Amino acid sequence: MSTDEDRIALFMDYENLAIGARDALGTKSLDIGPINDALAERGRVVVRRAYADWSFFDSDRRDLTRFQVELIEMPQRMGGRKNAADIKMVVDALELAFERDYLTTFCICTGDSDFTPLVHKLRELDKRVIGIGVKASTSGLLPPACDEFLFYERLDGVNLPAGTSRRRRGGNGRSPASGRTEDKGAAASAPPNGDEVAQEGPRSPADLDRQIGQTLAGLGQTQGGAVRASALKRALLRKDPTFSEADFGFRSFGELLGYLEDRGIVTLETDATGDPQVEFATGRGETKAFELLRTVAEAHQRRSGPPQLSGLKNKVRKRDPDFSEKPFGFGGFLQFCKAAATRGYVELDWDDDAGDYVVSVPERAAGS
Repeated sequence: MSTDEDRIALFMDYENLAIGARDALGTKSLDIGPINDALAERGRVVVRRAYADWSFFDSDRRDLTRFQVELIEMPQRMGGRKNAADIKMVVDALELAFERDYLTTFCICTGDSDFTPLVHKLRELDKRVIGIGVKASTSGLLPPACDEFLFYERLDGVNLPAGTSRRRRGGNGRSPASGRTEDKGAAASAPPNGDEVAQEGPRSPADLDRQIGQTLAGLGQTQGGAVRASALKRALLRKDPTFSEADFGFRSFGELLGYLEDRGIVTLETDATGDPQVEFATGRGETKAFELLRTVAEAHQRRSGPPQLSGLKNKVRKRDPDFSEKPFGFGGFLQFCKAAATRGYVELDWDDDAGDYVVSVPERAAGS
């Protein structure tokens, strides 16, 4: 067996996940197949446990046992609203984390923010944590705590009922039984524990360029050398555990990088490792941005003299609303202007009276 293979323990807060899918997505039962497939792509699942009062989910038992999931029975005691299943799940997860050193990854299937301390503790114990939840019933506190967070409705193989959007759909609040299950159902159609629902991440090409550019620049500065594609993907997930190239229409991270290379944002260099090195391209994209800055500064200079740095970015965006220095790895607009000055597109001088930089266009560049 490969020692590099991740060994995963799956823990499911089944009531939260199943009722969340029912109320938000309109599904009659939870399909565990897509969850199983997603985890199989990430490692070897050696522990599978689901916690619930199974008298409320009798029809789901067969599908779960088909995927070798151990069903932990947690009956709801009369008059008790304490979440015994959640407590049992936390105790079992921590017990395995201490006793099974070979476990490298824990997958916590829930949207409940009550599990956030468990996620923090598992990461303190050097365990990687993957979260899975239904978007409409996932607390905004939970995804940032995980190393990676997957929204159930976005997993490959999840089939939604006809006419159901993958966006949040309001439930009727009814539950199969009273007590905790009813509370869980309400939590599925409203933010858990009063927390904000997890927000939609960046989905436009411009947001993607900025996200990749900022991360690549940061890695380049901290590592002081070549940045591998795998390291870039890990850093993106650390910044935003919900990041997925599939949200932008790409089948793999390599395909996404190829798209950025075609657009002149990055260059890729493949070697024997099969993990390409990613660097910023110094081609048409960056040059076009510098020329845009020079054009705007030159127009202002002809009209009313060289512009000050403050406010200049807004003038650039009036010419090109999508302009941003972030895709090219610059930490801010000042750094971008300094790079343009170094390359001779503009000149940058400090004005003591104005307390600001003045951006001028050199004579040799004006009108060129």
